[in-house]
Amino acid sequence: MQEKKILTQVKDLIRKKHYSYRTEKTYIYWMKQFYYYFNERNPAEMGSKEISEFLTYIATKKRVSSSTQNQALNALVFLYKGVLKYEINELQFTRAKLPQRIPVVLSKNEVQQILHNLEGIHWLVANLLYGSGLRLMESLRLRVKDIDFEYKQLLIRRGKGQKDRRSILPEKLIEPLREQISKRKILHKNDLRVGFGDVYLPDSLSRKYSNASKEFIWQYIFPARRLYYDKYRKLKMRHHIHESAIQRAVKQAVRKTTITKRVGCHTLRHSFATHLLENGYDIRTVQELLGHKDIRTTMIYTHVLNTNKIGVKSPLD
Repeated sequence: MQEKKILTQVKDLIRKKHYSYRTEKTYIYWMKQFYYYFNERNPAEMGSKEISEFLTYIATKKRVSSSTQNQALNALVFLYKGVLKYEINELQFTRAKLPQRIPVVLSKNEVQQILHNLEGIHWLVANLLYGSGLRLMESLRLRVKDIDFEYKQLLIRRGKGQKDRRSILPEKLIEPLREQISKRKILHKNDLRVGFGDVYLPDSLSRKYSNASKEFIWQYIFPARRLYYDKYRKLKMRHHIHESAIQRAVKQAVRKTTITKRVGCHTLRHSFATHLLENGYDIRTVQELLGHKDIRTTMIYTHVLNTNKIGVKSPLD
């Protein structure tokens, strides 16, 4: 009972702060892992010592990555500071090792091989990943109002870190996107005709604009086939297509090529950044388009560019 009460408070605070549903799921997962690790002790009876012990455990025994350990840390800090109002002392725990990995990047020819084996919405989303440098969820969360055809821009709302930014809209995608939006309008009219047509809006917007959830400009461009029931709003809504559908399509497209690299949807974004740098664009411009907070994150793509481009000839040759 105590666990359920605390988790309810956690969910309420997360929604009040307008965090994403994915963040909510991640935070609750780590809070439950923490709770079960200490044999279902009341979190209010624990503190910095137990948090440090748990974070060390998942790094040394579970061998989670540095980013995963940070997720767990953020979840527990949110629980103790935000919900339990507990002031956390300095934490002393073993940090998970941060691997220095160079991202997998496709050549322009390899990108075209993959895109050639996609069609429909899958083709269009994959082109946005490569042509605009979007993350997968950023592309799926695009709404009709986020496309600026006149200025050839995309507006990405609440990207990673809850930040807004703009990215480029490739000329090649203007007509396909116009066609997709036209199809989306027909679907929306059909939904309205049978008494539906609502779409998810963040709480602040749904309160401020009570009828906005039925307006066409707020609809997701890439809709799910079926309506879903939102138990919190007690409405049937049409969400965007699930990310797994795009992931499967890209995976199948890669299998049809001769590419032997480990390729996923995010590889197309890596390739976007690398190819821009190859074309002579400065790294600050690429940083802004990708939405990186720290230039050091963007600098990883310079390592890809520098590989085997320093004029060194192998003794075998």
